[in-house]
Amino acid sequence: MIIILLGPPGAGKGTIAVEIKKKIDIPVISTGDILRNAIQDGTKLGQEAQDFVNSGKLVPDFLIMKIIENRIIQQDCNHGFIFDGFPRTIHQAQEFDSISHQLKKKIDQVFYFEASHEVIIERLSSRRVCSQCGMIYNLNYNPPRIQGKCDQCGGALIQRDDDQVDTIEKRLKVYQNDTLPLVHYYQGKKLLTTINADQDVQDRFKEVWEKLTELNLVGEN
Repeated sequence: MIIILLGPPGAGKGTIAVEIKKKIDIPVISTGDILRNAIQDGTKLGQEAQDFVNSGKLVPDFLIMKIIENRIIQQDCNHGFIFDGFPRTIHQAQEFDSISHQLKKKIDQVFYFEASHEVIIERLSSRRVCSQCGMIYNLNYNPPRIQGKCDQCGGALIQRDDDQVDTIEKRLKVYQNDTLPLVHYYQGKKLLTTINADQDVQDRFKEVWEKLTELNLVGEN
């Protein structure tokens, strides 16, 4: 089973990906994670990506697609996987269509998490990250027990630069320009289901699971 989760930053794609994985034992794959892993592992592709990162350039699509292909042919992907925030552009989507065709894999469903501007700003600007262990909190929905300190390790909680309001606005503009056209792309392929991402996690996941059940991709429970 191949599932793609699309949506703006702050729509809760990663949270739902984790919830799906709890019920279906398939890996969650995000571009950022596999790029970081390739670089940390010192693979040939990772070294190539590092060269672009070191020079302050975006990692080009041809390299991202190679890293994606190397990831999805690993054994843990034999029964499927969940893409969290990939593809990001029409070009990446088309390239993945070509790769998946060659590998005889097919996309089963694409979920688009549609969230209001106000909700996105509120969610992301309220996010805090532990400076030591990376644990993520939200001051409104999942606050730490002690203000400013991580429950896990006691490290200081910080607000990442990309979670500040000005930066969030810029990220949303990039999303509108580059990623939102994917909604129409997958609608055209009759693969897309829109999820109301303003809802809480339980209701978002309920909508997703009901659709997967309707498509006979999973059991009812």
